[in-house]
Order: sequence, then C-alpha cells, then structure tokens
Amino acid sequence: MNTKPYLTLADAKQIGAAAEAEALANGWAVSIAIVDDGGHLLWQQRLDGAPPISSHIAPSKANTAALGRRESKVYEDVINGGRMSFLSAPKLEGMLEGGVPVIVDGHVIGAVGVSGVKSNEDVQIAKAGIAVLGAA
Repeated sequence: MNTKPYLTLADAKQIGAAAEAEALANGWAVSIAIVDDGGHLLWQQRLDGAPPISSHIAPSKANTAALGRRESKVYEDVINGGRMSFLSAPKLEGMLEGGVPVIVDGHVIGAVGVSGVKSNEDVQIAKAGIAVLGAA
C-alpha cells in the first residue's frame, strides 16, 4: 500500500500563524483559510478590518487549489482567456487568484486561500504561510 504525507491541525496552525504575520507586517486585513487535500476546512481566521465577504472567498480559493491540485489563478486565467464554460465546473467556486496548494514530496496535502487585498498580495501571504513548512 502506498503512503503519503498529510496536513495536520498543528501544520495548519503554523501555516496560519506565518500567513497572519506576513499580512500584519504589510498592514493587510485579510481572511486566511487552510484546507486538507480534499478541500475540507481545517483552519480559518479573519483579521480585524477584513471585509466580511473575504471569510467566504478565502476558503473557496483554498478548496479550488486543493481539488484542482494547482493555484486557483490557473482557473481565473482560463476563464479570462474566453473559456466561459469552465464556470460550470463542479465544486470549484473560488476560481480567483489567491489559492495556493501545499505540496510535500510531490503530493498536494492541502491548500491555503487568502482574500482581502490585491490578488498577488493574497498569494504572497499564502506562500509565506506555506514556507514555514519548507513546502512548495
């Protein structure tokens, strides 16, 4: 039987703390969500001042990155490139930049979604969180 790494709650808390630190260091009010490889929410936080809608968008971005096994921006680019039918893809609601998969030993073990600032800044926060694990 094959084995693979998985994201623990302790890992999610570490990622969340590092992502929060990156957001606060830049003065950004965001929501941060961390999901497992099946897109199920493990941890979420909405920083003071973050827009209420961001608490819905962040987990959707994370879910999309986990299930799609790639950054959520890929889907945004597909749609912006004219493939509007992709909007009907099942279970993918956060097809906006800001969802980043957590990859360990070639396995997607979860994802981080961030919402509340510019999309590239959302990604910066997510990647800062993921970096605490030494993962991609």
